[in-house]
Amino acid sequence: MEEKRRTSILVLSTMAMIVSFAVWSVFAPIATKIQQMYHLSTTEKSILIAAPVLLGSLLRIPMGILTDRYGGRRIYALTLLFLIVPMIGAGFTHSYEMLLFWAFLIGMAGTTFAISITYVSRWYPPQKQGLILGIAGMGNLGSAVANFLVPMIFASYGLPWVFWGLAFVTGITAIIFWFGTKDIQISGGAKTLKESLSVLKFKETWLLSIFYFLTFGTFVTFSSYLPTLLSELFNITGLAAGIRAAGFVVLATLIRPVGGYLSDRFGAKRLLSVVFSGVLLCSIFIAFTIENLILFSVGCAIIAIMVGIGNGSVFKMVPEISSANTGAVTGIVGAIGGIGGFFPPIILGLVKDNSGSYFLGFVLLAAFSLFCLILNYTGTNKTKTNISANLNKSA
Repeated sequence: MEEKRRTSILVLSTMAMIVSFAVWSVFAPIATKIQQMYHLSTTEKSILIAAPVLLGSLLRIPMGILTDRYGGRRIYALTLLFLIVPMIGAGFTHSYEMLLFWAFLIGMAGTTFAISITYVSRWYPPQKQGLILGIAGMGNLGSAVANFLVPMIFASYGLPWVFWGLAFVTGITAIIFWFGTKDIQISGGAKTLKESLSVLKFKETWLLSIFYFLTFGTFVTFSSYLPTLLSELFNITGLAAGIRAAGFVVLATLIRPVGGYLSDRFGAKRLLSVVFSGVLLCSIFIAFTIENLILFSVGCAIIAIMVGIGNGSVFKMVPEISSANTGAVTGIVGAIGGIGGFFPPIILGLVKDNSGSYFLGFVLLAAFSLFCLILNYTGTNKTKTNISANLNKSA
């Protein structure tokens, strides 16, 4: 019975995150259509796309802490129900300003990552959490779902029903989740904000945040900016570029559990060395073959595999830092990882505007990968000892 309950919680949490990430990604697939409807500048369009990403990343910290304190079932269901309000509001709006307002609130959908990881991790023993949290992280597939479904809904029923349709699905998901899950008993009573944020003093919290800034940040950047790169570099259609970008999302997401499983077997540090080395080499490869579609696509596919494995590997280690404050650690690491997907597209745009090429952008990615590789060797030599000490402090 206990194993059946765990499986149900894992499946429903992943399903809820897929729906939430589809909501979180609602603007990117139809941003150009919205730009035409409201006669927006490129900057205004970029702000509309970025608003949910930034807010959804930063709010992962308090939502992770709240999940630690009040339980995942309650916080998850309330978050899903809250999302119905801005989605309905966005469907009724007729101005860019109001759409931007609702976009900020829709950003709450991105916080479900911290809720889901925190909630699921409490139901499984440490030796299984790499694979399990990798499966839970497959909720990222919601971005690919949005890339496929949102343009179809827009073309068939118009912009309002894009939001209203997702609002309806979100409401149904909230009901299913509430009646299909339960909270595990939280020992030790409610923690104060100071106790929750005590994880900031652990070096491992910051190391994993930097690593996730690279792995998840690269995932988000390629997911959102790859269509632009493909269109500008190779003059392919928007549909073809969107399909390739969705392929990147699916590949990186499906392989995430593999990263967790391999971390369970061989250790996260060893696996991350392979990941950072792979991203480093592929970034340099892409920089020097950027005008060849086939080689560019191969390089992007390998990076998808590397960052997908890296995402699973990083979150294998998250619950180990402080078992009593998993939500806080998840929120911090997840927030910084999300911010890692907010800034690179802006940097790529600046590089292109000032140099006429994306070459330097991929060189910078290679340089940051090298930095993470060095940190992994020099900064995690005593990781297991430090994590054991952290767990003792949390007990």
